[in-house]
Amino acid sequence: MPATPLPNATILGYPRLGRRRELKRAIESYWKGNTSEAELTATARELRAATRARLVELGLPAQGGAVPESFSFYDQVLDATIALGAIPGRFSAVTGSDLEITFALARGDKDHQPLEMTKWFDTNYHYSVPEIDEQTAFAANPAALVTQLQEAAEQGIDSRPVLVGPVTYLLLAKAADGAAEGFSPISRLDEVVAVYAELLQSLAAAGAGWVQLDEPALVSDSLSVPRAEVLALVERAYAVLGAVEPRPQILITAPYGNSADALTRLGALPVEAVQADLVRGTLPADALASGALASAFDGTQLVAGVVDGRNIWRTDLRAAFAQLTALTEAGLHVVVGTSNSLQHVPHDVTDESKLDARLQSWLAFADQKVEQVATLAQGLTEGAEAIEALLAEVDRVLQDRAAAPGVRVSDVRDRAASVTSDDRNRADEQARRDAQQALGIPDLATTTIGSFPQTGEIRKARAAFTRGEIDQEAYDGFLRDEIARVIRLQEEIGLDVLVHGEAERNDMVQYFAELLDGFAVTEHGWVQSYGTRATRPSILWGDVSRPAPMTVAWSAYAQSLTEQRVKGMLTGPVTILAWSFVRDDQPLGDTAAQVALALRDEIDDLVAAGIGIVQVDEPALRELLPLDADRQSDYLDWSVGAFRLATGGAAPEVQIHTHLCYSEFGEIIDAVDGLDADVTSIEAARSRMDVVEPLGDHGYSRGIGPGVYDIHSPRVPSVEEQTELIKIAAERIPGKQLWVNPDCGLKTRGYEETVASLTNLVQAAKAVRGA
Repeated sequence: MPATPLPNATILGYPRLGRRRELKRAIESYWKGNTSEAELTATARELRAATRARLVELGLPAQGGAVPESFSFYDQVLDATIALGAIPGRFSAVTGSDLEITFALARGDKDHQPLEMTKWFDTNYHYSVPEIDEQTAFAANPAALVTQLQEAAEQGIDSRPVLVGPVTYLLLAKAADGAAEGFSPISRLDEVVAVYAELLQSLAAAGAGWVQLDEPALVSDSLSVPRAEVLALVERAYAVLGAVEPRPQILITAPYGNSADALTRLGALPVEAVQADLVRGTLPADALASGALASAFDGTQLVAGVVDGRNIWRTDLRAAFAQLTALTEAGLHVVVGTSNSLQHVPHDVTDESKLDARLQSWLAFADQKVEQVATLAQGLTEGAEAIEALLAEVDRVLQDRAAAPGVRVSDVRDRAASVTSDDRNRADEQARRDAQQALGIPDLATTTIGSFPQTGEIRKARAAFTRGEIDQEAYDGFLRDEIARVIRLQEEIGLDVLVHGEAERNDMVQYFAELLDGFAVTEHGWVQSYGTRATRPSILWGDVSRPAPMTVAWSAYAQSLTEQRVKGMLTGPVTILAWSFVRDDQPLGDTAAQVALALRDEIDDLVAAGIGIVQVDEPALRELLPLDADRQSDYLDWSVGAFRLATGGAAPEVQIHTHLCYSEFGEIIDAVDGLDADVTSIEAARSRMDVVEPLGDHGYSRGIGPGVYDIHSPRVPSVEEQTELIKIAAERIPGKQLWVNPDCGLKTRGYEETVASLTNLVQAAKAVRGA
């Protein structure tokens, strides 16, 4: 065992925006200049203290490093960039505090585009992509880590600093512009490891007993090097870090997937603890049975991630306890843990006063998951009889969930079972292209992705309606006025294909969840997506069907106001699943087919109401791609099939659009093609059209709209900047296929910057058309 072992209960991380998004509001107030940096850091300090106290209250030991320091002002990869001093050369003129530099990297400024963003493994969380080249200077900057450690000590809590590990950090980085051809950031590993060694020594000097280094690269087949090489790189890095003196004891984590193939070698590393995700992964059965795993872990603790950190259903505690008991009996030194950080789930299910009580009893948010970890640890310490009453209560809840009305609906299941391959196929591409000439769409057509800014007035009206202060008629009148204003604005700007702006939608998934059977929504179930952006994932708990049309009235009204084409706007089946807490009692493909059939009915009704263009957004298509290569083909089959089932009933003259964003698309280009959408818009501005090369090489033959306006930054891109991006795209994609659009919806932006940016976008498109 380690000299000072971890207690037998821990978690890998905790939600960090605050129970009522206090950090979000504090940061955004600082960005607006309404509060000082000192006031912002004071708020952050209070939130960190409250989190530590809450975790101890829920059952994590205050001593021994059980409480993780997983706070971030923006994201954990960006935090590692700051800790390593790895500021890209193009930001060399940016000065100020670490916090000011962090926000400049994340959001950009008038002179700098921000760092590119992409998804954190297969989650809906986004991170800021490090930019590394041969000249990147690394220098240890432990200030934030040490500050948090000292704060905890003042509370009487021996906490555990958390940092993205060196191998994962470099594998998630991109080569900076100007790097030599073929340069890979991982080639700087030895230098980065040396900086990590300095960070460890600084933490040891500050009193850290443990440090957590997250290495989810160990479970991914989707990175720049094969998984076997990732393991070798980890062994190389931690052979050095394990020899550092003095240093804290090291916990390596491998969340989000299956590390079974690596565990025996990880256990042999000169570190004190290794975590394995046992929800999405397994243990190596042969090594466990033979005793080889226990032998490899002699002197090393195994943090067994048996409580799901990705979903919100109550853990089957009896099954988890049996698994933990078997590991202990096999000779492993077991610590009960979560499968990954709890940053992906909301704070506390007891905050949800409006959820159906029966449904609520089936759920566990972050606080309940910490309690589950503590319960299982108690059982390991005191014996099964000490927790039998709790195990029996969970057994009852699980049985109740399986038998509850609405979980299984025969009509829904019969319809899904009757689907044929013909239901997933439209007319051939050329027939559709010919039929859609009647739509009158010009080359380099300009449009937006769907949403327009959600103003304070919209939010106030929605809140007043929710509180009963205005009635349905008054609220609908307000929304019609807002739609009319957005239509007029787009006509004035000169866009070719218009949208109704989605003023009636609080969220692109929740809106549909509130109108489909089989879903529930929360009041306070916020989950961080990136920076200060949070969403409230809906809860998909039962079989899904559409009781009535959901979007038709608003789209038809918008179309009645203009002679130009207005797109109907729907969220696709895969994204509805990805951005919900989806049921775990049947295959995802079965659930996706149910959602797809509901959307198919909606498309039929939109077309019948005179809508000739329908966009079915799938920004999460790449997100759900399994990290394990052996599971990817099956996922792509059902995910692409679900989209085609939703859109397969559309006649040739109906133009089907889709939208994808913030992912690496090269590895799923066949799937993007397989969606068979007439037009696909894709995030591309931050990466300066990186996606265009694989599309061009693939011979993609349908409409494509690589984004030229990055909506996740407050910058207003100039006409010249957007013109250049369009020209880059036109070098690979024929002009007749190209559309011109922003990266994503405009919901989070303000009107002043939106109007300026879209005006520049239209002028840029005209400039390229006339060139």
